[in-house]
Amino acid sequence: MTTVEASGRRLEDQHQHRWRRFKSGAMSALAVLSAAAVILPLGFVLFHLLLQGASSVNVDFFTRTPAAPGSPGGGMANAIAGSAELLALATALGAPIGVLGAIYLSEYSSPAVAASIRFVADVLNGVPSIIWGVLVFGVVVVPMHGFSTLAGAVALAIMMIPLVLRTTEEVLLLVPGGYREAALALGIARWKIVVHIVVRTASRGIVTGVLLAVARISGETAPLLFTAFGNLNWNLGLTQPIAALPLQIYTYAVSPYEDWHRQAWAGALVLISLIFLLNLSVRFLTRAKRL
Repeated sequence: MTTVEASGRRLEDQHQHRWRRFKSGAMSALAVLSAAAVILPLGFVLFHLLLQGASSVNVDFFTRTPAAPGSPGGGMANAIAGSAELLALATALGAPIGVLGAIYLSEYSSPAVAASIRFVADVLNGVPSIIWGVLVFGVVVVPMHGFSTLAGAVALAIMMIPLVLRTTEEVLLLVPGGYREAALALGIARWKIVVHIVVRTASRGIVTGVLLAVARISGETAPLLFTAFGNLNWNLGLTQPIAALPLQIYTYAVSPYEDWHRQAWAGALVLISLIFLLNLSVRFLTRAKRL
């Protein structure tokens, strides 16, 4: 190879190296911009909620019930307590069904049955929440002749079940098959293997799935409009309408009163903070599981 050819080869290599570096930098910049496009809307929402609602988050907001329409002051204590009751009842109704269904899918069902149930669960996860509200309105509210806490909890529980089922099944399938085989070789009953080995091994993941489902339903408003309906007074009974934070935010947001608008922003800030804490708990449990 002559000196001219060698020099030309080096120049070509340098050109290709610069071109590769340019493409790498361009793709890195595109990835950063894409990440920013995902994060910026959340940051904007949080900033706007803090700007509009932080001034109304005070002791009265957490300890007092709504003031009379048009009167300043009051709080959302009844809505916060109502949301807590609805989420607790929905979890008590939906989580066991979802977990038991996942145990059946991963431990007892045939592949054909499991595939069919998974498909149905995936379809149910995509059903709009207002459809569940209308369904529970016809099945629970109409026979009971009124809106109620129980109807709202049933609507939220139905939304939880397919999500808990799918997440729990995935966690149970991650339990090594050797655990089951070793227990069977020792003559342990199948149900004891499932309860004491499989479920216990996957317990952290199961809790994570339940928390994800709770975070999913905690901000739902449409199904509660058809079931719990809302209440500006204290009520923690199961057979009467109950206040909930999403419902109270909706009621205040569409009202003509400026003070209620400020409290709606405060309620939205508290609600998104609750969802953030739930997701943070999920991240902590997931990270602890990996460790």
